[in-house]
Amino acid sequence: MAYQIVEALAMIAREKNIDMDTVVGKVEESLLAAAKKRYPEAENLSFKLNRNTGEITMIAVKKVVEKVTDQLQEISLEEAKENDETAELGDEMEMYLEVDEEFGRNAITTAKQVLIQKVREAERDRIYDEYITRVGQLVSGSVQQIDKGNIIVNLGRAEAILPIKEQIPRERYRQGDRVRAYILDVQKSLAGPQIILSRVSNEFLHTLFALEVPEIFERVIEIKAIAREPGERSKVAVYSADERIDPVGACVGIKGVRVQSIVRELNNERIDIIPYSGNSEMFVTRSLAPAKVVAIDVFEDDQAMTVAVEDEKLSLAIGKAGQNARLASKLTGWKINIMSETDYNEMKKREAEEMVQVGNMEGIGSKIEERLVDADINTVQQLAKASVEQLTKIEGIGEKTAEKLSEKAREFVAELVARREEKERLEAEKAAAEEAAAKEAEEAEEEESQDEEASVAEQSSGINEEDDSSEDDTITAEKVKDE
Repeated sequence: MAYQIVEALAMIAREKNIDMDTVVGKVEESLLAAAKKRYPEAENLSFKLNRNTGEITMIAVKKVVEKVTDQLQEISLEEAKENDETAELGDEMEMYLEVDEEFGRNAITTAKQVLIQKVREAERDRIYDEYITRVGQLVSGSVQQIDKGNIIVNLGRAEAILPIKEQIPRERYRQGDRVRAYILDVQKSLAGPQIILSRVSNEFLHTLFALEVPEIFERVIEIKAIAREPGERSKVAVYSADERIDPVGACVGIKGVRVQSIVRELNNERIDIIPYSGNSEMFVTRSLAPAKVVAIDVFEDDQAMTVAVEDEKLSLAIGKAGQNARLASKLTGWKINIMSETDYNEMKKREAEEMVQVGNMEGIGSKIEERLVDADINTVQQLAKASVEQLTKIEGIGEKTAEKLSEKAREFVAELVARREEKERLEAEKAAAEEAAAKEAEEAEEEESQDEEASVAEQSSGINEEDDSSEDDTITAEKVKDE
């Protein structure tokens, strides 16, 4: 019987993939819990399971006293010396206790219940410890069930959840389908560890590239940035410090075999692979490919750029519903305003007409004007964009003067902008009023035309009635004549 206990415990350890020492420890804890039900006040009890024989021993740590008042916790000096001649008053001794039949049955029943719970807890802890170290890795599993759109994935020894928000739009799964995903997080819960998967994370795409492109896995090629709209389109910026390696070509692979493998995994999501550049203007230009950029204005303070593209390429640069421009902005970290070359030239022409020479601003004398012009600051608009640090580098301009010049220039430019916006607003209102008047005139003309048509129709109807009456009179006369 004892040997069967050891075999049963060994089988539990194998099935649950738990260390045998852990199982034995849980059995001893379970027996102790059962013992405390019978001896609530006993804090000196423990159990040991012999892994070779399967024999279970109950041990009580007793204190050596002259007169015993508690048989479970105390032992007389005389009895103690029978077991150990060196025993003295106040010593503590381990005594092996017999387990009676009734206690044995109750203990085994309780121990079984506790053991099941303890093994379940140990299994949960093992799963948590295993998967918390795998966060950021890819896993594969099969769809076990679909619960309110959330997909429960069987990973083998554990279950994971692929929430709706972490699924690629328009992907559909059925029970038994294979699914590959990225371990986003592992959380502890009362029901056990919850492994959360994702297929929309940028890191999922990054990990797929590392799997398909050895140069990325070996860090010869580095993915600098990813911008993604799952299921639709992604942009990936790649870079290699080794000039002999073409990072884009390596990621695409021969005849596109590498990137196509990733595209299939992502439900035919379009992937643009872009060579990274430390030059922001160059990086933005590349991110808008295949549209050709003809001009760029950079606004460092606002982290923004105005980009002009060829007229016929404007829709291509913006993309369907602005997708290309939106992804380019996410990828580069710059706000990108895209316009056609024609509109850009008109804007520049208008700005040139609005440019005010720096000497025309109140408070700027001839000496300061000369120094500003020498520093290539010719207009008030340029002065407004210049920082205080830039101005203080100009000889003869101190920090206070620089702050005053910068503030006045900005106020001046703000006033110009306000005037222009007011003018545009008035023009827009005038155009809207003219359009409304034209529409009203058109409606009035159409209404007048309908009235004329109605009048003609009415007159025509009257003539027809007279003809019918005349015809009726003729018929009546003929009838009378016949009679």
